[in-house]
Amino acid sequence: MLQANDPKLKSWIPVAKDSDFPIQNIPFGIFKTKDEGPRVGSRIGDMVIDLNALFVLGYMANLPFDSEDFKTEYLNNIMQKGKEATRDLRNRISKLFREDFPDLKNNEQHVAQVLVDVKEVEMLLPIYTRDYTDFYSSEQHAYNVGCLFRDPNNALLPNWKHIPVGYHGRASSIIPSGVAIHRPKGQKKGPADEVPVFGASTLLDFELEVAFFTYQGKPLGDSITTQEADDYIFGMALFNDWSARDIQGWEYVPLGPFLGKNFASSLSCWIVTLDALEPFRVPGPKQDDPKILPYLEYSGNKHIDIKLEVLIQPEGGEENLVCTSNYKHMYWNMNQQLAHHTVNGCNINTGDCMASGTISGPEEGQYGSMLEISWKGTKPFKMSDASERKFINDMDTVIMRGYAEKDGVRIGFGEVSSKLLPAK
Repeated sequence: MLQANDPKLKSWIPVAKDSDFPIQNIPFGIFKTKDEGPRVGSRIGDMVIDLNALFVLGYMANLPFDSEDFKTEYLNNIMQKGKEATRDLRNRISKLFREDFPDLKNNEQHVAQVLVDVKEVEMLLPIYTRDYTDFYSSEQHAYNVGCLFRDPNNALLPNWKHIPVGYHGRASSIIPSGVAIHRPKGQKKGPADEVPVFGASTLLDFELEVAFFTYQGKPLGDSITTQEADDYIFGMALFNDWSARDIQGWEYVPLGPFLGKNFASSLSCWIVTLDALEPFRVPGPKQDDPKILPYLEYSGNKHIDIKLEVLIQPEGGEENLVCTSNYKHMYWNMNQQLAHHTVNGCNINTGDCMASGTISGPEEGQYGSMLEISWKGTKPFKMSDASERKFINDMDTVIMRGYAEKDGVRIGFGEVSSKLLPAK
């Protein structure tokens, strides 16, 4: 067991029973306050921990970090130090805030400098991402989409169970939770149209995803194996990969998504380390029909049991739960995705973002997009205010939440939330 994961640990910071952020979590993020600019933080309960203040006060001694690693606008500096360094940092934070460790707890002046109420901070985009890859790794989602646009007998394309299918997305439009987006515009061509028309998307959708972020990889030309992959994964966040279905439907042949996807992707602001999620590993699906190639084989439990939900909140209205799903429903796991991504010698860098693709469970109510929930608009979702949703309306806020829970410990991500504004 990793030291900071001990389920018996208790913090001297109060933590509500249903909090996503017990002392066993220790996530990392970037925050600012009205009096001070961006810096690295962690969180226990409803208190944000100022890691720059901890460093200045001398609580980071004998760790391989400098002041510029904490007083900075991205987590990339601490990630650049590698997995052992960030693991030691998480362990140090855990030790400082244990209820049986008095050094910081009994120094009221230091506590006042280190802890900030979460209501007094603004959370920022946590990681600078130069490259973003989106996978397509949920079998149920791929099957549903195949049924909607082809037929059930040919739902999965021939390559789907042989490779983790993916494409390179747009990193510049990854935005933090809380930032609103505008309905995108582009070309679209309906079934009855002879030629495409230009205008605002009318089929604007969310995609329920989870993203992972990498440490620095190997040199160009080298590959990362499924066995090595865990050492190159820093942590995970919730990810809403917005999708304009009508724009995408017209443009995607032959090279895949472009304007239908690159206008925005929303990210939750706390990065939960892979270390913190280790207790929630579960077996994955059998991959012997067809049998996968040797470089994609792996040992041990590499899927993770993360409960997920999506809610739609109309302006001035209440939240409506439209979907519950689980990250364990993935066919291809992170280790396989990273191994496939690099098997050709592609290099990865600190802060690269790799998203799961839409996560759909095997039953209705577990589908991770409105395209599936409304079955391409034929089964509108009934909202509590008597309105209906086939896709997302202007002024709707889409909220995604997720957490893992076992043995009385709940490790959560908080939420990713974004409002859809009218097209400009």
